[in-house]
Amino acid sequence: MLGAIVGDIVGSRFEHTEHKGKDFELFTPECRPTDDSIMTLAVGKAIMETERNKDASSNVNDFDTIDYEMLEESAVLYMQKIGRKYPQCGFGGHFLDWIFSDVPHPYNSYGNGAAMRVSAAGHVGRNEMDALEIATRVTKVSHDHMEGIKAAEAVTLAIYLARKGLSKSTIFSRLNADYYALNFSLDDIREAYRFDVSSQ
Repeated sequence: MLGAIVGDIVGSRFEHTEHKGKDFELFTPECRPTDDSIMTLAVGKAIMETERNKDASSNVNDFDTIDYEMLEESAVLYMQKIGRKYPQCGFGGHFLDWIFSDVPHPYNSYGNGAAMRVSAAGHVGRNEMDALEIATRVTKVSHDHMEGIKAAEAVTLAIYLARKGLSKSTIFSRLNADYYALNFSLDDIREAYRFDVSSQ
């Protein structure tokens, strides 16, 4: 999660700009946490609270017994509770409406927030399937479009596989095969790239 938050803060001053250079100071007075950091923390809190509140009679001290339904409820609770404290941090209009809704429902979003907030799922999953299920559950409460869920799963899988010690080339191959065509370099796309809020 630390990497997600540091990356968000460092990149915050470039959001919605066409900055494409690689030579810049990491931290400046213009840097700030955005909605992505706030929701990363909220999802992490939801996962921790779900773990804490699982059946007290269980002797299993891991996520083998996680209650996925409770996780969805916790995700909504903490994304709203924490998000409402920071309404000016950069939320998109539809998601801000969701945060303040008395009856929040998913709204078929495939915005990039789906992928930005799920790093904790890759850290806590007991196995690959569990990590992906956690990612899906915390994502679909708002971003239930299949492309939003796909993006959340891809980020989660990369983190999970890195946590397990797999090589960068192995992680690349899995993501390339299962999620996105990655047969390009950043230098290849740098000039033509334009900011896009979708997760595709």
